[in-house]
Amino acid sequence: MSSTTPTPPQASLTERRKAETRMEIARAAAGLFVRHGLRGTRAEDIAQAAGIAPRTFYRYFATKEEAVAPLYAAGAQRWVEAVRAAPADDSVPQALEHAVRHTLTPGVGVSASSWEWVRTLLRLAEANPSLRRVWAEVCQVSERTLGEVLADRGTRTGTPEGDDNVAPTLESRFAAAVASAAVRTALEGWAEGGGPVEGPGGPAELALRNLRALRHFPWDA
Repeated sequence: MSSTTPTPPQASLTERRKAETRMEIARAAAGLFVRHGLRGTRAEDIAQAAGIAPRTFYRYFATKEEAVAPLYAAGAQRWVEAVRAAPADDSVPQALEHAVRHTLTPGVGVSASSWEWVRTLLRLAEANPSLRRVWAEVCQVSERTLGEVLADRGTRTGTPEGDDNVAPTLESRFAAAVASAAVRTALEGWAEGGGPVEGPGGPAELALRNLRALRHFPWDA
């Protein structure tokens, strides 16, 4: 008989509401950062825009820069989940390309107008050490999760697909680091260069180009 205590429904509801509040604050912060810049935005401004008291803001985030972490994380999570959802018989390169098209094509994962927000937030991260640290931490977590997904797909260990107990191997971690770097640098380069949101020069095409440059990488070694 299992000794695990079921999570009370109220606890789950509370966690969902906290997550929703965090995302509401994140959207308010992003909007202010895009319109007024990082220096022109205070934590109190974000709280007001989100319709909460400043003390409530600080219950969720220690700094104004941390407030956009949920948005960074949501994008990173969509990318990893798209890799997970790729057809089971896809090779690793095919799964990664599937995920890029699913998450970086405007109108599929994020609207075209929202991509301009993405561009500004990435530029701000490049220019501000505190925000760059937030972005880097999100990327690190995403990379770790991607390693678990690649291991779970059985590409390294031969473990049957769908086994949730598969731990990332050194090989899957390395593959995740390589794939994550290919996509991250494409996004950062696109934001810095001011390319279009889709088509040649867009984030999806740049990421696909980076991945294709890795065609000799031993994904299935």
